[in-house]
Amino acid sequence: MLTNSDLAELTAFRRQLHQMPEVSGEEIETAKAIVNALKALSPTRILTGLGGHGVAAVFDSGVTGPTVMFRAELDALPIQELNDIAWASKIAGKGHLCGHDGHMTMLLALGRQIARSPVAKGRVVLMFQPAEEDGSGAKAVVADRAYADIKPDWAFAIHIEPGRPFGYVSTCPGLINCASQGLKIKLTGKTAHAADPQDGLSPAQTVAELIPALNSLGKGGTLDDDFRLVTITHVNIGEPTFGIAPGDAVIFATLRTAKDAAMRVLSDEARQIATTAANAAGLQVAFEVCDDFAASINNPDAFDIATTAMNAINVPNGDAGVPMRASEDFGVFGWEAKAAMLCLGPGTDYAALHNPDYDFPDDLIPVGAAIFERITRDLLGKA
Repeated sequence: MLTNSDLAELTAFRRQLHQMPEVSGEEIETAKAIVNALKALSPTRILTGLGGHGVAAVFDSGVTGPTVMFRAELDALPIQELNDIAWASKIAGKGHLCGHDGHMTMLLALGRQIARSPVAKGRVVLMFQPAEEDGSGAKAVVADRAYADIKPDWAFAIHIEPGRPFGYVSTCPGLINCASQGLKIKLTGKTAHAADPQDGLSPAQTVAELIPALNSLGKGGTLDDDFRLVTITHVNIGEPTFGIAPGDAVIFATLRTAKDAAMRVLSDEARQIATTAANAAGLQVAFEVCDDFAASINNPDAFDIATTAMNAINVPNGDAGVPMRASEDFGVFGWEAKAAMLCLGPGTDYAALHNPDYDFPDDLIPVGAAIFERITRDLLGKA
């Protein structure tokens, strides 16, 4: 059980994290703060440098049993916070505006409970992963050789999701978050004087053709197995001047699908369309993949474990608002573990994620910790 002192200390720690946001791949000080907080809990061991700046605490019972992992994220966003609160971000242009500071604190709350009342069997792993926001972190953690020693049988995560009543959890078996990929398409021709555009090779017309062609590859609709969506998020042609006909262009297209295999097909189709159009115009074309997220799929057994736990402690739950088009790299942990993502509501009128005035509601810390602890006890018991 978390005491009033626990909650006061955890709230203060969460607000400390909120003031020191670090974006994907730069989470050095955040990782240090987490390690220092974990040391006070005396876990069996602490792993650092996982997939970059990732941290994992292992609580090992010494008795054969499953390994159960709970995941939070270390990184913040490159967004200027606009909040009039005492614990607002102290780093210009960066903010914990997606709840990751709260997610980390919920794991530390769980750690306190396990430290006081160890599990009867198996292991608990508290995973603080880097670089969730750009989709690279979970893959890097899983690829890290040290991960093999703590590879879980079960994996669970909570993400705050505004628009749901306070304390309500949305989840479902199967698809919970779509796969997505940022495809950067670069077209290269040749500049010319604006008075003599025929002397150059402009990509402007090709861009005009590619925008509707790419959009037509995925029009959204029902979130079933055939779901595909292409969103053009950025286009740049030439330079902001009136005297030069453009010689290059860049298109950013975000691709979304319900399955990882479907993403590979959609990405190939987008590349083929761009290549064909570029070749027809005599342009060079190059591609770069960014923000590459696997689909998050809730394993039916993990879903059952989570919902049974929530029902036992009277946490309201259902499938409101799920699955979601938005992406989450937690799905990578589900490639080899039975995994489930839970979406925890802060209130129906709460600020949206990535809004400049967002702040994690501290009253959710004990709610998330209680869900995690009940899952832990249901799977591993008490010593």
